Amino acid sequence: MQTRKLGPLTVSALGLGCMGMSEFYGEGDEQESLGTIAAFLDAGGTLLDTADMYGPFTNEELVGRAISGRREEVVLATKFGNERRPDGSWVGINGHPDYVRAACDASLQRLGVDHIDLYYQHRVDKNVPIEDTVGAMAGLVEAGKVRYLGLSEASAETVRRAHAVHPIAALQTEYSLWEREPETKVFPVLAELGIGFVPYSPLGRGFLTGQLRSPDDFDEKDFRRHSPRFQGENFDRNLQLVDRVKELADEKGCTAAQMALAWLLAQGENIVPIPGTKKRSRLSENLGAVDVDLTDADLQRLDELAPAGLTAGSRYPDMRTIDV
Repeated sequence: MQTRKLGPLTVSALGLGCMGMSEFYGEGDEQESLGTIAAFLDAGGTLLDTADMYGPFTNEELVGRAISGRREEVVLATKFGNERRPDGSWVGINGHPDYVRAACDASLQRLGVDHIDLYYQHRVDKNVPIEDTVGAMAGLVEAGKVRYLGLSEASAETVRRAHAVHPIAALQTEYSLWEREPETKVFPVLAELGIGFVPYSPLGRGFLTGQLRSPDDFDEKDFRRHSPRFQGENFDRNLQLVDRVKELADEKGCTAAQMALAWLLAQGENIVPIPGTKKRSRLSENLGAVDVDLTDADLQRLDELAPAGLTAGSRYPDMRTIDV
């Protein structure tokens, strides 16, 4: 497994997003999920990504069980800020300092560890100055509970203000062949400040794998049933983009998923995608992306096939929680 840097933090070139093992993508299988995490670590993967809100709370517990006895092999990332109740209901976005400290202690307990390697603010609380939130996060570093800090879905201005309070190691934001907005909005400030970038949903929530051909392919509990990009005419238009990518992947002798991940890896040495999966077979496929060699001609063709702004539909039904 190749390695990359998120600021000063060394991680595997591909991480593993664990969210879908517990929620949002239909029913999970705990034993298969535990096996998938183990297989990821066995393959030399290090970066595991979770959050307190996934489940809610149960994903951190799952990851904690998976890494028991293997803590030294793991770069453990989790998040706070999307506050939920145990019954799954939503409270809201919370960046208050007292909540930051309480959320961290709760995550440490669920994960069964004494420190978190990369602690993200999951969403920016627009009612709390980012300086106050990051100040509380910096206190966690000083206390030895957290090693490095990250932000998720933060604007360039917010990243700059946060970094002035305490160094930010990584920004996590949706980025893929069908979501290219970060290239112009945040990449320049990340390059200037030496901050790593972690694309979540690097396979377009599974769409870029080419395996989804109809909205009926989704489980009843799958949140994609309500996502604008997976509905009606948007689904049909976006399917055309996927088919173009798959055509090039076939020519290269790889899968569409491997093509999409290889494209991301080629966008910069500071980029570490975290494709999520709950099956070992998909994990093996995703990890194969590091061996896909894309030429300059391939990259140019992909830019032409999937230019910025081509994807139909917004990323979420409600985009007001995104810091822009």
